[in-house]
Amino acid sequence: MYITTYPFGFQGDPMNVPAATDPAGPTGRLATWVADLTLDDIPQAVLDRAKHLLLDGIGCALVGAQLPWSRVATDAVLALEGPGDAVVIGTGRTAAAPAAAILNGTFIQGFELDDFHPLAPLHSCSLLIPALLSTVCTRPQPSTGPDLLLAAVAGFEVGPRVGHTLHGTQMLDRGWHSGSVFGTHAAAMASGKLRGLSPAQLEDALGLAGTQSAGLMAAQYEAMSKRMHHGFAARNGFYAAGLAAAGYTGIKRVFEREYGGFLSVFGEGHHPDAALLTGELGRRWETTIIMVKSYAAMGGLHAAIDAARRLRDSTAPQDISSIDITVGETVYRHGWWRPQRPLTPIGAQMNIGYATAAALLDGNVLPEQFTPARLDSDDIWSLIAATTVHLDESLAHADIAERFRTDVVVTTRDGAVHHARVALPHGAPNDPVTNDELVDKFHSLADRVTSRARAEAIERLVVDLDDLDDIGQLMDLLAAPVAGALD
Repeated sequence: MYITTYPFGFQGDPMNVPAATDPAGPTGRLATWVADLTLDDIPQAVLDRAKHLLLDGIGCALVGAQLPWSRVATDAVLALEGPGDAVVIGTGRTAAAPAAAILNGTFIQGFELDDFHPLAPLHSCSLLIPALLSTVCTRPQPSTGPDLLLAAVAGFEVGPRVGHTLHGTQMLDRGWHSGSVFGTHAAAMASGKLRGLSPAQLEDALGLAGTQSAGLMAAQYEAMSKRMHHGFAARNGFYAAGLAAAGYTGIKRVFEREYGGFLSVFGEGHHPDAALLTGELGRRWETTIIMVKSYAAMGGLHAAIDAARRLRDSTAPQDISSIDITVGETVYRHGWWRPQRPLTPIGAQMNIGYATAAALLDGNVLPEQFTPARLDSDDIWSLIAATTVHLDESLAHADIAERFRTDVVVTTRDGAVHHARVALPHGAPNDPVTNDELVDKFHSLADRVTSRARAEAIERLVVDLDDLDDIGQLMDLLAAPVAGALD
């Protein structure tokens, strides 16, 4: 039986735990729920999924640690920050806990292979794993697997709920990098739960997290910084929880404040709904909705990639004369602009024209499709030149199962027309990547850059996280350098 305790944050009589400012309000209800959450409250299927999501995030960190832009980030951040003993995954180096949080989040987001929530878009593992590993380094005693798992579920649940209050994809439509906006709260609640903060301290952490939320989506075109946005949010959430633990107060009732509050500012003109923060809390589990990616591309492009792969059965790429793609507003705004040569890896991973061309030609969209040689290949650019993308405005009002529908129409030189429609790609909640498939994905990533024996050892510890006595065993396995996925 797991019981609620506040051993490392709240200091005082456990029968007189400080309450949130307004326990019945949205912020207070969320903080109290996180503080009181135990493993016994969480269905076993949710716990199993959470462990597998963490495994997926670790696989993304390993493959992302030694990418060219990750190496630039590592050198730059470690030159700016002081020394420390927090693990910087896959590098053989250590850093101060905030620096490690930034870098580990950057690695997990490093190749667009990490999880995302389809309705309240954010990349949870790139927020939670860095914040949790950095928090482990600051706790006064070893952290156990159950400690980490419980805190991770708190984060998996909070981030999307904050996103729902701002109507999820509307933030992307407006040009915010939504995960950076929602993500500080997820990281803060995961770190705060691991620290054992009281409801009052968690309320402070939410306020401190909300005042650090930011991220501009124009970083998707060519900037390395898009890779680091969730790393910044992980660090900011880690800081929020640490400051709250030390008694440094944050904005009270941050979600319901009318002037300068989180929803009033980020939701200006878009009718935010604070009730969605706690609706069905503890009954509807956001953890089970989080999508696992099959491709190294922005999540909104996966339907186009699935459609293109289907069309390969009936068309030869060299015979294609035109490609017409029709999508809804979020994918159109986030994933389409007329790309120009040379295209950076991040631009290619965000662009529906490039992703579709690569899928038609190569049958997949994985690291191999983003090497310098492939990014500048004539066959890719010939298909991009033949591509037109159309906005279907009616999809903005469609049922959620149709809102991200993608139609790909390929016309060949003989005039034949081939059409594929994908409403939801593999990995969506109605067709999730299974836990077994997720383990296979982990090895397809980790085995590229490290030994099979090391990868299997990591897998065993994460899948059996609820039996792990000391997270230090896992951190030791994550620390050693890995090879470069693009070397």
